[in-house]
Amino acid sequence: MQIHRVDTRRCMVGEGALWYADEQALYFLDITGRKVHRYDPAAGTTRSWETPSAVGAMALRQRGGAVVAMKDAVWGLDLATGDFAPIAQLEGAPARATFNDGKVDRRGRFAIGLCDSDMSDPQPIGGLYSLGADQRFRELDRGIHFSNSPCWSPDGATLYFSDSLKNAVYAYDYDLETGAAANRRLFADTTALGGMPDGATTDRDGLVWMAIFRAGKVVAFRPDGRVEREVAMPVRLAVSVAFGGANLDQLYVTTIDPSFFGEPAQAGGGEVYVIEGLGVRGVPEPRFAG
Repeated sequence: MQIHRVDTRRCMVGEGALWYADEQALYFLDITGRKVHRYDPAAGTTRSWETPSAVGAMALRQRGGAVVAMKDAVWGLDLATGDFAPIAQLEGAPARATFNDGKVDRRGRFAIGLCDSDMSDPQPIGGLYSLGADQRFRELDRGIHFSNSPCWSPDGATLYFSDSLKNAVYAYDYDLETGAAANRRLFADTTALGGMPDGATTDRDGLVWMAIFRAGKVVAFRPDGRVEREVAMPVRLAVSVAFGGANLDQLYVTTIDPSFFGEPAQAGGGEVYVIEGLGVRGVPEPRFAG
């Protein structure tokens, strides 16, 4: 196994890693830098789009372009022109709430976490919402302090989602046909791992790969919640993961520059990394149907 720094944009808050197999490209976000980045490993190039405000999640669309979650709304992004157009507003969201972390299910719904933007004293004002092809929101869960980690088992029947403040990763029964989530239970508690649950994805065998915030590691959980493997990262603030490469056997990891939190800078903080030689393969990322 080897870990390499990727020659792409350095971010203050690098998040939202997504690999699209049909493009053979990695998309990722700089939340506070208000950027969507697209890295093409074959060409060694990165293209960037500026967003009007801090961006919490994004996904590509089946019809072309992308969707971007900012504050309490989702916008369409024309990747050719860089123009934004409103798609859906979450009605009744608390003033302090903001979208953070999202992924698309196997039927093209965009599941996005909502959390408290006050990181000094987060309150349970957030939740988990699904934006369907009809461009309407549906509430899947509520009472969340700081949302992270939405992803699904390979068959789409189990949804994973975290409240990072509580170090809690939850599992839900997920109905792919209706998009309903039920039977929330504790999947894993990350306290003993030394940090909070952050961005996550699954591999073809059903392992849940997750960045553990402030622990300097990526952890793979078995479907029963037990730890299968820990991978030490060269920086402390790893925050999101995505399987990529031609065989979906490389794990990309985005990170945060500690100076964002007023802490001493760490060499390599805010860079993107790739882990090779894990011996596992990911699942292709779906596109938003709306």
